Order: sequence, then C-alpha cells, then structure tokens
Amino acid sequence: MGRVEGKVAFITGAARGQGRTHAVKLAEEGANIIAVDICAPVPSAPYEMASNADLDETVRLVEEAGGKIIARVADVRDLAALTAVVDEGVEQFGRLDIVLANAGVCTYGFLSTMEESQWQEMMDIDLTGVWKTVRASVKHMIDAGNGGAIVLTSSTAGLRNLNEIGHYVAAKHGVTGLAKALANELAPHNIRVNSMHPSNCRTRMMTNSGVRKMFRPDLEDPSLEDAIEGFGVIHLLDTPWVEPEDISNGILYLVSDDGRYVTGTQFAIDAGMLAK
Repeated sequence: MGRVEGKVAFITGAARGQGRTHAVKLAEEGANIIAVDICAPVPSAPYEMASNADLDETVRLVEEAGGKIIARVADVRDLAALTAVVDEGVEQFGRLDIVLANAGVCTYGFLSTMEESQWQEMMDIDLTGVWKTVRASVKHMIDAGNGGAIVLTSSTAGLRNLNEIGHYVAAKHGVTGLAKALANELAPHNIRVNSMHPSNCRTRMMTNSGVRKMFRPDLEDPSLEDAIEGFGVIHLLDTPWVEPEDISNGILYLVSDDGRYVTGTQFAIDAGMLAK
C-alpha cells in the first residue's frame, strides 16, 4: 500500500517542473490528483510558461503511475476558477486530503527601478495566488473532518535575501508567514500546514536565460554549462542544483503519515544553502 493510498491531492502549477513530479510521486503512492496550470504567458517572465501539451503529458504520466487525474487550465489569480476545479474534483473523487500550492513565477530586476506591473504580477501569482489556492480548497477538508495536509511552496528566498529578485523575496517571505498563520488557524481541524523551501531546482524557472545571466553577468548570453559553477557556489554540497524529484520526496514526507506531527515548519531542501 502506498503512503497516500486513497487520498486526493489538489496541485497548482502541475503541467511541468515540480508540480508535475509532485503529481506523479503522489500517484505512485496511491493518490488521485486534481491538477491545474495557467498554460498561458506571464508578461514579466523571461521564459515560456507551460502549455496545454505539457498539462496533457502530466495527465499521461499520472495515469501511467496508476493514479486518476482531473486536469484543468486555471490561473491561481482567479479564485472562482480554482474553486470550480476543486469542486469538480471533489465531486468526482469524493474527498480532498492534500493541497500543494506550488504555482509560481520568478522574474528579475531591481526594486528601485521596477515597473509597478512587474511587482504586482509577482504578488498576485506568488503570494495572493497561494492564499487563493488554500481558500478555494480548504473548506472541503474542514467540512469532511478527516484532517489533511497543506504545503505552500516558498523558496530559500522565503528565508533570506537573494539579489536582483527582491519582489520574489518579498512574496516568498509572505508565503512563509502565510504557512505559519494557517498552521495555527487550521490545527483545530487536524490540518497540517508547512512551507517548502527549495534552493536552485532544475526546472525552466531556474535554467532560463534570465537566471543564467544573473549567475554569469560577464557573458552576453551564457549557456547553462557556463552558469553551472555559479549555481553551485551557493551550496555546501557539491551540486549546482536539486532535482524536482528531490522536492517531491520531501512533499511526500510532509503530506503522508510519516510527517503526521509536522506542522508550522519551514522545510528546506537546499543542499546546505541556508547554512552557508
């Protein structure tokens, strides 16, 4: 029997990256999945968002892993859309046990010169979108009375500063505080809430040209290979990054009975970055 056998998980940003690996990992361990992704451009992001085809591939992989899945296009800035997808999923699967507020973007620039639109887009997606994810789903968990587990994806930038992404730092610090507040608010319902804090994770959000340029500003158009040394220097362990699957392994611990008494914590998978 899997560690989340018979459970149902709602995952945002599920079309690729960490969201996809979370969905597949939980399906392998017995869960059914309610998945959403924006599958549309975000103006301030210097990299392409996931596509409908990416979301279809997540569906294929989850089903291949033995899980059932409802996957819909929805924007975490749209509370009504999120609520409708969760309601549909609960109607089909009969319950909701796990919420992974994973969707987010990372854009770059200096706070002192940043356009208001870029700041606001970051806050709307990476902070308010996390709250809307919980708001759209948690009533099902409360009403069912079965307890549950919520993990909000923050970042090492939710616990310390990182240069040239101050708006991201602010949003992710907000996510850290949101998790602490929700852990207190939802504890009487036996719903556990934790925040996840990855370091560099090898997804499109990290390997794109904007991030590569931040780590190698001396080069006009650095390749990923050019930037690897810069990526790794921030870690204690000898690696430029962690893999999405590493984060999914931590997620599985937090949402399964293995982590049954873990709530209100900041769970870092960071190759020693925060200790350095």
